[in-house]
Amino acid sequence: MAVHLRKLAALGASSSIPHLLSKTKHPEKLNLLSAFAVGSVRIVSTCSGDASANRLEGGDGTNYWEFQRWPNGGGTFHESACIDPTALIEVGAVVHPKAVLGAHVHVRSGTVIGPAVTVGQSTKIGYNVSLGNCTVGGSCVIHNGVCIGQDGFGFLVDESGNMLKKPQMLNARIGNNVEIGANTCIDRGSWRETVIGDWSKIDNLVQIGHNAVVGKSCILCGQAGIAGSAILGDYVTLGGRAAVRDHVSITSKVRLAANSCVTKDIKEPGDYGGFPAVPIGIWRRQVVARS
Repeated sequence: MAVHLRKLAALGASSSIPHLLSKTKHPEKLNLLSAFAVGSVRIVSTCSGDASANRLEGGDGTNYWEFQRWPNGGGTFHESACIDPTALIEVGAVVHPKAVLGAHVHVRSGTVIGPAVTVGQSTKIGYNVSLGNCTVGGSCVIHNGVCIGQDGFGFLVDESGNMLKKPQMLNARIGNNVEIGANTCIDRGSWRETVIGDWSKIDNLVQIGHNAVVGKSCILCGQAGIAGSAILGDYVTLGGRAAVRDHVSITSKVRLAANSCVTKDIKEPGDYGGFPAVPIGIWRRQVVARS
């Protein structure tokens, strides 16, 4: 851009930004000026002998000069990202460095695709979604407000009684044809990847902890919770508000009633219910005996 940073600093107030935008030859840099106006970037000199050789960097070291406007939709993308020309990135969405977006991906406004995230072809991503430390397969539907790839809830207590965070360094892997409901959270892994199998369908407000493995064609109803390192086989159904304890395994073709809690391994297919979960016939007799 023709406008030097020191001139921007002298202008000061954000009210000057629209006037500058009308003169710039690079409209794809709009987000850089906006970031400067709100004070979220800092000036870093690349050469002590050349004051004009400045760049804008965020707190994580990202070079904001390298972000551009995506022509199909007007969103913002980093120049190192690999995006198919048919992808639609709406205004207000951001694609970070080294992300990969396949053909016919649709990213709605407010969504952030984090560094090195991969999204398969024909996947639809709703408003205000956050994807980081993950891969997403093809033909998936991710509804508004979903968060995938954030740190899992892992802590330990040291000798002084202080809570220390366990490293959360691995990824979450979402299969093909998966649908994830609004405001669902899927944590990244710590000692193995968190995995969601192909064709699984997840309702709104579901929590899936770090290292959890969900098989193919599973159905997880609203407000279900799967704790860290749990394993679900294929064709498992969890009713609304059902819970699975950490490090528990559930074999394939199990159906769990709403409000039930699995506290130990389930090794036989069938229907289960209660807290702790037992075969459905036993649970029904328990309910009758208490009524």
